[in-house]
Amino acid sequence: MSLTALRRLAQGATLYFPCVILPMAALFANPAPAWAAEEESSSSYALAPNDLLEIKVFQEDDLACRLRVSPKGTIVFPLIGVVAVGGLSPQAASEAIRTRLAKDYLVNPQVTVTVFEYGKRRFAVLGEVQKAGTYDMPEREKITLLDAIAMAGGYTRIADPGKVTLKRKENGKETIVRLNAKKMARNELASFEIQPGDVITVGESLF
Repeated sequence: MSLTALRRLAQGATLYFPCVILPMAALFANPAPAWAAEEESSSSYALAPNDLLEIKVFQEDDLACRLRVSPKGTIVFPLIGVVAVGGLSPQAASEAIRTRLAKDYLVNPQVTVTVFEYGKRRFAVLGEVQKAGTYDMPEREKITLLDAIAMAGGYTRIADPGKVTLKRKENGKETIVRLNAKKMARNELASFEIQPGDVITVGESLF
C-alpha cells in the first residue's frame, strides 16, 4: 500500500476495493459428486449373461459369494438355488434374492448385488457396411440399429438401408426380423434396440 493510502486510512478515510457479486445460487451450489452419476447409471443397468456378480448378505458372511450369470440369465445362490436375474437391475436382483431368503430362511435379510465384472457382450454387422465384423457393446449402454451400423463404418455405396435383416436367438430358437434403417434415420419408425448375440445384415441395392 502506498504512503498516501496509509495517511488516508489513518485519517479515517474509507477505502474502496473492487469486488465481484455472485448470484446466491452460485454461492451455495455444489457440483454433483462423481459417484452420483455412477450410481444412477448402475441403477439402470440390466444384468446380462457372463456378468460376474458380487453378492453380500448383511451379517451372513457364509452367503457372500461371486457368481457369474449363465447364458439363460440365471445364477445359483446358496440355500435358495436358481434365481433369474437377467434383465434386472442390480437393485431388482437384490430384492429377488432377499424375497426368496426371507420366505424360508432369514428374518429381514439385507442383500446387496453389485457387478464385479461386466461380461463381454457382442453383436455382428455383415453385408453392405464399410467394416463388417463383430463388435463389443459398450458397458451400461444401449445400442440401437443405427448405432450398430455407425460402429461398422456406415453403408457402402451399393447398400440399401431399407433392407436390413437381424437374426436373434431367444430360448434356443432363431428369429429373423426385417428392418428399415432408412425410415428409422428419418424418424418415421421407432429405433430398434440391439441385444447381445444379434447378427445384422445390410442388404444390397438392386439399382
